[in-house]
Amino acid sequence: MFSDQDKSFMRLALEEATKSFVINEVPVGSVVVMDNEVVGSGHNAVISNNDVSSHAEIIAIRNASKNLNNYRLNQAVIYTTLEPCHMCAKAIVDARIDKIIFATPEPKTGSLISIDNVLDRLDFNHKVSYQYGLFADESSMLLKNFFKQRRKN
Repeated sequence: MFSDQDKSFMRLALEEATKSFVINEVPVGSVVVMDNEVVGSGHNAVISNNDVSSHAEIIAIRNASKNLNNYRLNQAVIYTTLEPCHMCAKAIVDARIDKIIFATPEPKTGSLISIDNVLDRLDFNHKVSYQYGLFADESSMLLKNFFKQRRKN
């Protein structure tokens, strides 16, 4: 189901998520890959940046677009550790990314399989495919540990 390359790129997304954990942000990480090369990466920085749009996926897309000098990311794949919200899913569509691979569902705000199936339901001007479950346990554990730590403080 998932290739060795998929696993390698999702490990990088998990490294990005760990960066969020360290700075006391919800641990979500993303990498954008094109031609088997990471062209953008990001981790949650909503609190650090005082910016509600500073989700891992948005930052990774911005980073990739800047690195490629193009706001269109045709034929790219985005690997993210948590199911994207509606904002991130729409940004992925607008960037023309071809595929999303995410680790674990987000039962409260997930827009692909949890509270909505926006990519299947709406007729956008660009079709994005998705897969999920790659390193779901690792991503879920990172999130659980983060929220457990927050409840202690």
